[in-house]
Order: sequence, then structure tokens, then C-alpha cells
Amino acid sequence: MNGPEIHVEFAPELHLFVPQARRAGAAPAAVDGVSTLGHVVESLGVPLTEVGALLVDGREVPVSYLPSAGDRVTVRPVERPQRVPGAPLRFLLDVHLGTLARRLRLLGVDTAYESTDIGDPALAARSAAERRVLLSRDRGLLRRRELWAGAYVYSTRPDDQLRDTLDRFRPGLRPWTRCTACNGLLREATKDEVADQLAHGTQRTYDVFAQCRECGRAYWKGAHHEQLEAIVERALAEFSRG
Repeated sequence: MNGPEIHVEFAPELHLFVPQARRAGAAPAAVDGVSTLGHVVESLGVPLTEVGALLVDGREVPVSYLPSAGDRVTVRPVERPQRVPGAPLRFLLDVHLGTLARRLRLLGVDTAYESTDIGDPALAARSAAERRVLLSRDRGLLRRRELWAGAYVYSTRPDDQLRDTLDRFRPGLRPWTRCTACNGLLREATKDEVADQLAHGTQRTYDVFAQCRECGRAYWKGAHHEQLEAIVERALAEFSRG
């Protein structure tokens, strides 16, 4: 390795993002006197969305800090629960996280979701325009500068994805208040108002309905309600603020 060097040590929570050789302790990294510490950390594999405190020789510094030869850097993970200042906490999920999106909406969390791949630039632009936290497993997407805020989704399993998101951000939960299809708010509805969406058996069996104010979709306690109820009860038991 040519040129001046610093030594960078990543917290165990961030080892997923770095090569094996960087997981055993502080490892050397080249610096050029121009690139910020944030740029250096990202070049080593860790999106800044996952970085908490940056310490240089034990002193906390901003991502804009210009590292100097001999600096010893410690990179810590984001503290939990993570606070997202400046706007109501709401999310934007990429095309690969449809199940997580539906579960967050089930819990009443404001969650936008793109069911088609609109491309990284458009997703990042929407995050900025609507001030939403972008959730993704795409590390490149999370490095885009135009993002308002973002977070890496560590698991491929929806149960774990939901638990990790709720643990990291602790959003307020208001189950059964949002449409799982479009994120619109629900209202109580009469059977007559949603009759055109009901099969004959449903009309005979159910009397309590809700309807989305945005897309008009009807909801009732159907065949999958027990499964959904279990998801809600588990989330409330672990993460309810009240």
C-alpha cells in the first residue's frame, strides 16, 4: 500500500460489509489528503446509513473530517433506537421488500413502496422529496448522495426484517389503520358500501368492514385474520411505546 495510511477498526455489527481481513481489528487504509473520512469508510464497504459515531484517536469527528496519516479510526454502528430528525418518521421501500411494506402498513406505519423497479435515481429522489427513510438491501442505492435518509435491511426473512426495522426506529404503531395495498388510511364502512367487492359467502358471514380512503379496497376479518393478528400482537408486545 503506497502513500499515507490510517488504521480503521469497524465494530462487529458492521463486519457484514467489510472483507474478512478487516474484521480482526484495526487495518490500514490509504488516504490522499482530499477525501473525507466518510468517503474512506464507504470506499471500504460500509454505507454511511449504517455508521454511528466516528472516532479518531478516541475523539468523535464528523464524516467531513479529513483524515491524516497515522490516525486511528473507530467506526461504530448506528445507535438504537435511531432518531430521524426533521420530519415525521415514514419509510420508502424498494421493489424487493413488498412483504415488509405490507407488514409495516398493517401496523399503521406510513410506508411507501414501489412494486416495480423505478431505478435507483428515482428512488433516491423520492426519498428526498418526501423525506422518507429508504429501506433497502442494495448497498449501492444507500450510498447515493441525494438520499434524505436510509437504512440497510440485514435479513432476507420478513419476520426478521420487521423486527429489525421496529427495533432500529421504534415507529409509533397504529394497527389496522392503513391499507396494506396502497398505504392509504382506512375508515369504517357499511356492508352496502363495499358490497361490490364481496363474494356471496362473505356477505352472509361478515358484518364489520373497513375501506381505504384512497383506493377503495375493502377489509374484513377473513380467513387470514388470525395470522395477521399474530403479527400485530407480537409487534405490540415487543415494540409498543405505550
